Amino acid sequence: MTLQPRCEDVETAEGVALTVTGVAQVKIMTEKELLAVACEQFLGKNVQDIKNVVLQTLEGHLRSILGTLTVEQIYQDRDQFAKLVREVAAPDVGRMGIEILSFTIKDVYDKVDYLSSLGKTQTAVVQRDADIGVAEAERDAGIREAECKKEMLDVKFLADTKIADSKRAFELQKSAFSEEVNIKTAEAQLAYELQGAREQQKIRQEEIEIEIVQRKKQIAVEAQEILRTDKELIATVRRPAEAEAHRIQQIAEGEKVKQVLLAHAEAEKIRRIGEAEASVIEAMGKAEAERMTLKAEAYQKYGNSAKMALVLDALPQIAAKIAAPLTKVDEIVILSGDNNKVTSEVNRLLAELPASVHALTGVDLSKIPLIKKATGAQV
Repeated sequence: MTLQPRCEDVETAEGVALTVTGVAQVKIMTEKELLAVACEQFLGKNVQDIKNVVLQTLEGHLRSILGTLTVEQIYQDRDQFAKLVREVAAPDVGRMGIEILSFTIKDVYDKVDYLSSLGKTQTAVVQRDADIGVAEAERDAGIREAECKKEMLDVKFLADTKIADSKRAFELQKSAFSEEVNIKTAEAQLAYELQGAREQQKIRQEEIEIEIVQRKKQIAVEAQEILRTDKELIATVRRPAEAEAHRIQQIAEGEKVKQVLLAHAEAEKIRRIGEAEASVIEAMGKAEAERMTLKAEAYQKYGNSAKMALVLDALPQIAAKIAAPLTKVDEIVILSGDNNKVTSEVNRLLAELPASVHALTGVDLSKIPLIKKATGAQV
């Protein structure tokens, strides 16, 4: 449904009477609960009756909102005014199951030429502002012209400076390019020389490999020659040498066996001679032992007189053995000023004689009466 609410001679917040016409698009809500509310409100009424109810509601809210705004707010910002009316009226018509789809302000005017006066005032203000704007524009144009000239000179100076800088940069870049070209040329020359050196190295390496192959072949030939020579030496020298060595080895082994057998025979001979000599020594020892036993038994049978006789017979021999060193002495001098001293020395020798004979022969001369008497008298 399309509605056109109209409020005539409604005073604004400043007391100015305005006539406002709007256009609203509304419809019945389709939600189940809201549709039930709309049925409760409008069941049995025709479309015109529904329009009148909604129209009166919108006009009431439009009138109340006009009283809170100024003419300038209403005239200059119609969209905000329409939005405000829609927001205020939507809850009330919504409780009747009606939805506001859109609301716009169609026309605003008054009967006292307030709005036209605002237009004239605005026109005058605009004209004034235009004149001021022209003067300011001319002033600004002069200033701007001077600034443009200054900017032109600055730009020219800057352009000249940039030209000089560009020229200098060009020269520097040119020098750099020349240097880079020279470097690249030198690098290319060096690379060429290095490549030439690499190629020469490869050629030399190939030559070395060829020499190695030739040397290997030569070594193989020499190895074959060595094998041939070795076989020839084996046939002409080694085989006879081995035969001679074998013969000599056999002779040596025979000689070795001969020497071993001779050694065994000599050892057997020495062993048997030793056994014979041992038998002879054993027999002589037994005979000597038997003789000594018989001699000892005879001594046991002799008695003291016989023992004395034997000792007396042996004394000359003992004296000869003792005096043997004295035969080499020309003269004996006893250093003593006392004759008694010499006598005492002689007596001491006689006293020691039985002990010496007993140690040598086992015969105790001190038991012989004559000796005992002589030695006792001396003591």
